[in-house]
Amino acid sequence: MNLKKKLIEVALPLDAINKASAREKSIRHGHPSTLHLWWARRPLAAARAVIFAQMVDDPSAHPDLFPTAKSQEKERQRLFRIIEDLVQWENTTNETVLQQARDEIWQSWRYTCAENVDHPRAKELFDRYKLPAFHDPFAGGGSLPLEAQRLGLESYASDLNPVAVLINKAMIEIPPKFAGKPPVNPESRKDRTLFAGKWHGAQGLAEDVRYYGKWMRDEAEKRIGYLYPKVEVTPEMATDRRDLKKYVGRKLTVIAWIWARTVKSPNPAFAQVDVPLASTFMLSTKPGKEAYVEPVIEGGGYRFRVKVGKPTNTEVAKRGTKSGGSHSTFLCLMSGTPMPFEYLRSQYRAGRTADRMMAIIAEGERGQVYLTPTAEMEAIARSAKPEWKPDVDICHWPGRTNVVEYGLTKFGELFTPRQLVALTTFSDLLEEARERVKHNALDAGLPDDGCRLHAGGTGATAYADAVGVYLGLSVGRSANYWSSLTPWSGDFIGQTFGRQAIPMVWDHAEGNPLSTSTGNWGGALVWIQKVIDSALPAMHGGAAVQGDAQTQSISTDRVVSTDPPYYDNIGYADLSDFFYVWLRRSLKQVFPDLFATLAVPKVEELIATPYRHGSKKKAEKFFLDGMTQAMHRLSEQAHPAFPVTIYYAFKQSESDVAS
Repeated sequence: MNLKKKLIEVALPLDAINKASAREKSIRHGHPSTLHLWWARRPLAAARAVIFAQMVDDPSAHPDLFPTAKSQEKERQRLFRIIEDLVQWENTTNETVLQQARDEIWQSWRYTCAENVDHPRAKELFDRYKLPAFHDPFAGGGSLPLEAQRLGLESYASDLNPVAVLINKAMIEIPPKFAGKPPVNPESRKDRTLFAGKWHGAQGLAEDVRYYGKWMRDEAEKRIGYLYPKVEVTPEMATDRRDLKKYVGRKLTVIAWIWARTVKSPNPAFAQVDVPLASTFMLSTKPGKEAYVEPVIEGGGYRFRVKVGKPTNTEVAKRGTKSGGSHSTFLCLMSGTPMPFEYLRSQYRAGRTADRMMAIIAEGERGQVYLTPTAEMEAIARSAKPEWKPDVDICHWPGRTNVVEYGLTKFGELFTPRQLVALTTFSDLLEEARERVKHNALDAGLPDDGCRLHAGGTGATAYADAVGVYLGLSVGRSANYWSSLTPWSGDFIGQTFGRQAIPMVWDHAEGNPLSTSTGNWGGALVWIQKVIDSALPAMHGGAAVQGDAQTQSISTDRVVSTDPPYYDNIGYADLSDFFYVWLRRSLKQVFPDLFATLAVPKVEELIATPYRHGSKKKAEKFFLDGMTQAMHRLSEQAHPAFPVTIYYAFKQSESDVAS
């Protein structure tokens, strides 16, 4: 077989690729990473460049066309310029730039086919009219399969983790099935000009996700709106707050309620007092807009009062009830008695914990309004009675899932009762929305074969499933902001996964899913809609399946590029159970096989987890043996005309030694 040396085997414009990849981290709106959280995604720029370079011939492979080193370098620089354009975020949907890259891939492919016309498997391996398909056996967040599809390849993704598979289905499998179709919702169909217009890619699908997602929000307000009332500003509230005078008598939409966990005081004199574990009392540190919580000790207990302006002692307010920096333990608010972490753990194990509302943050005329908590608001929050909560155990990986050490051993315990009611309500509404989509699709004239999406359907039933997938991802995305592990970050609600772990969070912001501010349902929906509308190629077909990289055969005769797990860097299965429990509840009917198990499969996961395998040595052997087997399969199965590209992250110590 005649093999051509590929560009990636000789040189790459690394500076341009690295610069574009670094810049990509700051790009949010419309970026595929905002479809749903996944850890350690590869930058689209790097993925696009690597796949292009592993498929395009290096000029030295064509001495007949480029006989001298000088002519080869000149041609190489031309290819570099294509890559430099290709990696720019602005060119993600630039068809002129993309088509130039596709043309280069096709040209190299035809050269390869012509030189292997006598190969015994030429008909299968070297069809000059059809590019080989692509496969990533560790698909994860889907950057590589997505960019392969964007470059014109039929794309396949597989992963052991069902959450990763779902994300890949949403990016490469579903959009091509319904590309170019108009939306089916009645609002869009009323505008005949709009309905009859040309809908590119998955724009019609995106519009339906927006419409039915809004319907879910409005319906949720009817069912659970009583749990999210507006807060009325009373004359009493404005007594010492000049900033509240203009709001007196008005009802403001709540953005978030700030809560602190509590434990019993270790001081015998205050043994019955639930003292707060507040990492900070500052609500806003913006110059000129400072706001903070002031604890008022009285009558053998305490209450919280919210004030604006700079506190008397800013450093003390920033520290909350902590004894020092961010990693320090807490002090009893009533007595100043130290409360070491072991004491906190013992309190949680004994069930002697609770929570206390510290502040209310509402929507004002020109920004946020900070209010003292009211007994009514706290009572309404405590009145929520969830009918379901996820009962899946949280795997204890020391240093990664520290909530377990404090007695939070099941995923359902990571949410407040009101958050559980909200998430289950939106999850239940998804099936109702799916039925509405199907009914409207039939009215719009979409044929129906009665076949579900998981069975390969493309009619009204499958389309309803497709819209449901993105609404389900919105439920998962919302869970990331609707847990009791979301900190208040000064003017927005932080996400549960601020890092690749499930750490204990002592005070949290409980968002209002029905508001139009941070952490709301509509916001999650907008992020998803923008990705579908503008970042997914919706072309050339694709499929995502659940599969073990050690035993899969999907890579056979395909171009392979993959980003395997890095030893023990991220516990994907343990962390993704957080999302899986909600996605399973919402989408089990859409993908029954994908969500067949109660939790994400863990036994076969290729990472080195000592707690799972009994020791560090056994975990390392499991990882190395499994990864060796997976790499052997890729070596044996991948298309022989192309090198396999594998991403590898190394530790700084390895870099230091190498240098």
